[in-house]
Amino acid sequence: MDSYPAARRLELTQDIAGHQISDPYRWLEDDASPERAQWLSQQADLFAAQRDQLPGRDQLAQSIRSLIDVGAAGLPAWRGSRCFYSRRDPGQEHAVLYTRGDGGPETVLLDPMVIDPSGLTTLDAWQPDKEGRLLAYQTSSGGDEETLIRVLDVETGTLVDGPIDRGRYTGIAWLPGGKAFYYVRRLPPDQVPADEAQHHRRVYLHVVGTPADQDTLIFGTGRHKTDYYGAGVSRDGRWLVISASRGTAPRNDLWIADLTESSAEAPELATVIEGVDAQTSVHAGRDGLLYVFTDLDAPRARLAVCDPGATDPGSWRDLLPQDAEAVLRNYAILDGLDRPVLLAAWTRHAVSEITVHDLVTGARLAAIELPGLGTVSGLVERPEGGHEAWFGYTDYTTPSTALHYDALTGTVSTWAAPPGQVPQIDVSARQVAYRSGDGTVVRMIVLAPRAGAGMPRPAVLYGYGGFNVSLTPAYSSNLLAWVAAGGVWVVANLRGGSEEGEQWHRDGMLEHKQNVYDDFRAAADKLVADGITTRDQLAIYGGSNGGLLVGAALTQWPDMCAAVVCSAPLLDMVRYERFGLGQTWNVEYGSAADPVQLGWLLAYSPYHRVRAGTAYPAVLFTVFGNDTRVDPLHAYKMCAALQHATTSQRPVLLRAEANVGHGARSVSRTAELSADILAFIARYTGLQLAD
Repeated sequence: MDSYPAARRLELTQDIAGHQISDPYRWLEDDASPERAQWLSQQADLFAAQRDQLPGRDQLAQSIRSLIDVGAAGLPAWRGSRCFYSRRDPGQEHAVLYTRGDGGPETVLLDPMVIDPSGLTTLDAWQPDKEGRLLAYQTSSGGDEETLIRVLDVETGTLVDGPIDRGRYTGIAWLPGGKAFYYVRRLPPDQVPADEAQHHRRVYLHVVGTPADQDTLIFGTGRHKTDYYGAGVSRDGRWLVISASRGTAPRNDLWIADLTESSAEAPELATVIEGVDAQTSVHAGRDGLLYVFTDLDAPRARLAVCDPGATDPGSWRDLLPQDAEAVLRNYAILDGLDRPVLLAAWTRHAVSEITVHDLVTGARLAAIELPGLGTVSGLVERPEGGHEAWFGYTDYTTPSTALHYDALTGTVSTWAAPPGQVPQIDVSARQVAYRSGDGTVVRMIVLAPRAGAGMPRPAVLYGYGGFNVSLTPAYSSNLLAWVAAGGVWVVANLRGGSEEGEQWHRDGMLEHKQNVYDDFRAAADKLVADGITTRDQLAIYGGSNGGLLVGAALTQWPDMCAAVVCSAPLLDMVRYERFGLGQTWNVEYGSAADPVQLGWLLAYSPYHRVRAGTAYPAVLFTVFGNDTRVDPLHAYKMCAALQHATTSQRPVLLRAEANVGHGARSVSRTAELSADILAFIARYTGLQLAD
């Protein structure tokens, strides 16, 4: 690149806990600054000019759109003979929520495009009441994820309650009869400090049809501002369960109340587990037992049972002990049989399995055959019991599909398939094991065209490595469009995720975060050593925490690859807690307020590791104007720093998009973003695309 938009450099260096920390682009944090607005406008012009020169970009957009237009089928939620489910048909921008009852025709309950023809409103969550007569649903607009809760009469489609604001990240726990539900809501902004409006949650009881400001406060007073809460009510309405966790910490506290012994407005909560370094949930079975799902003393998770009157961990009896290799993910109880059974969903090295067990003893009875090496999601039963279960399935070439299991016959069938025609792309997938720098065995999936020219090829290495998130096989329009064009796509299962259980997560968080980056670098080295790609043909790609991943790799090893796509990233790890939801993540990364933890953060903080005079690869930052999780300022500051520092002729570009956020978006916006990303990668890894 010959020149970039001018970005003023501040002579700003601070002594923080003995560290001399420079921050030359802090002025880009000011969202009211005319100087920042001008700089962003110039960056937009620069990106637009570069985008117009990317060969094959329109072809990629068309390919991606055709792959997305296959659609998706969601799982049913049953209430007696009525079921609720979502489906996205070809040509639709968003999935639509339907219901069907007593064998009748399906009825549209909620269509986001009818709610908002601009496509900017998303249906974030929904929950029918226990009788299936009312539906609580949550929407947000423009990507800000600021959920509004409303309640709909299922038969008439009439709005009977809402909107209720400040309900971001809440579940809905209905009491029987549909008259009230528990939910989580933030305190009003005028009751908290101005910079803490995204925190201070509480659990409330809401009576349908009454003003939300009259809701009964149930739980949360006096607890930490970053605590998240969950609430659940058993099908019979007897048991209320409340959980609390500090931000995104991999541990939670848990309480239970018998609503036949105390009122819904003032439940007497008894402790199940508190102050213990473990994640635990409980489910009240129809047999009178509590089913305890936990990783206490079991990093790969186990399922135990106990009596509701004796819930302390010493009273738990293992039903499914920890497996030596597979990670327990979910379960369903099928008790409408002479011999009740338990279905258990596992992942083994990131690939799903389902097994069948005796409900009383836990003894394994059978395994359910799945369509391929893919990912199972959901695993739901009828609330009243029975012999059927439903689960979602996807793999690298199969869009989201709803499957049905009948325990009477032991058979699996398709309950709802993606409505569109899946383009035929011949993809080979193989799992490759390699060793990281400390000798740890890590795995990655390598996807490539099955036929045609050999290796090496232009390749994309994708990773995340954080927050206990597993990268398991899933249908991806990006992946398939890239492979269809002749490239290789690689998904690395790095430490920091949960592919191998909770210890795998902890080996990549806090003071161990460098392990994640070393795992990623070792994956790139393995791809080159095996002749799959070369340094000049390799791109790395990640978003959010994965954006931090590629930012760290970019600054630690500038010669590792030819191109980088860094999406919605965290990059200034000294100040990340000051913006968005950053304060909820210091349990994952550490806090700059702690001198020891500041040392961990500075060791890899990408913004602080940019070095002038370095030949950096081509870099594309993609950010979203309404991102309320990760503020775009991280990418702004890093972009300015790299543009100032790099000596290569490969560009550093910023793609900033308005009216979208960190999460869900319309199909057309997804296709446009993906086409820009893949065309950029193709240009700088040498993948030849037809104009």
